[in-house]
Amino acid sequence: MNMYVAELVGTMILIIFGGGVVANVSLKKSKAEGGGWIVVALAWGLAVTMGVYAVGKFSGAHLNPAVTLGMAAIGNFEWYKVPGYIAAQIGGGILGGVVVYFTFLPHWAETEDQATKLGVFSTDPAIAHTLGNILSEFIGTAVLLVGLLTIGANHFADGLNPLIVGFLIVAIGLSLGGPTGYAINPARDLGPRIAHFILPIKGKGGSNWKYAWIPIVGPIFGGIFGALFYKAVFLKEVTTFFYVWIVASILLFVVAHFAGSKGTQPVKHGEKIKN
Repeated sequence: MNMYVAELVGTMILIIFGGGVVANVSLKKSKAEGGGWIVVALAWGLAVTMGVYAVGKFSGAHLNPAVTLGMAAIGNFEWYKVPGYIAAQIGGGILGGVVVYFTFLPHWAETEDQATKLGVFSTDPAIAHTLGNILSEFIGTAVLLVGLLTIGANHFADGLNPLIVGFLIVAIGLSLGGPTGYAINPARDLGPRIAHFILPIKGKGGSNWKYAWIPIVGPIFGGIFGALFYKAVFLKEVTTFFYVWIVASILLFVVAHFAGSKGTQPVKHGEKIKN
């Protein structure tokens, strides 16, 4: 399998299982309705595991632009492959969202709440706070990259690594996911959000594009920082880029602070989404 096709397929699998569990526990008249946060966190971990098992031997199964950029930033991945990987990941996210839509086809009409429908495809903050939301995504993705790199530094029985990575995702979701829904992956949020935008979902409302930049920028900055932090602290290989990225991240936080909560209002259940 071509590595770019592998990233597309792997990310599609990720969203089929991940977006699928959100639809399963939240859409009206689903037999799993009301399943709760633990079910969602476990299924997202398994979603990553299944995606990695499916395509890991073909592409390394990044399935996440933040992972791709983080690995490239520390020299573990070739930069010339980055644009193709990211395009494939976003494409896979869109296709995964489409599959989830058709899987739950009759349930969209039964579900009146626009926020619930959008939540199947993309994330939204529990509390609208630009700096807080950026920090949540930054920290969650930094933890993800450090976790991935530390897992990779250990030796497990053949075929066990994807399962351990899934446990890492479960841990992030259970421990750090509440503030923003832990996108920690720009393709996981942007791809399905595009699917939500283009699909004929009855009574869907807008796709909340005002918030969409946060689960893109936060994970990218956090992912690169996490990878550079791992290299500096665990491997004792401190680079100039590490210090540059610290400064860049601080500037991002300053901008987010002065931006305040404008444009990041959470989608409240029961209200119509305009954008």
